[in-house]
Amino acid sequence: MAMKFEKKGEGEYLLDMQGYVCPHPQLYTKKSLEKLKAGDVLELIFDNPSSSESIAAMCENVGNEITSQEMDGGKYTWKIKKG
Repeated sequence: MAMKFEKKGEGEYLLDMQGYVCPHPQLYTKKSLEKLKAGDVLELIFDNPSSSESIAAMCENVGNEITSQEMDGGKYTWKIKKG
């Protein structure tokens, strides 16, 4: 499955990385967030459990806020607000 990055609306973006394993989800999240402006929201979809720890640590280190975290089966859906 191909990674998908798209604009959903004004200041809202989607990054779908289902099927990718570490370190790809964290790297793609970092690159996607670098493209956004402060206050923009990135909706992140991934299914690699170990990626959640590295993505959360990265967000904390650079000042981005995880505003929601949902898990449905093995699918994670997070929203990250760029700081």
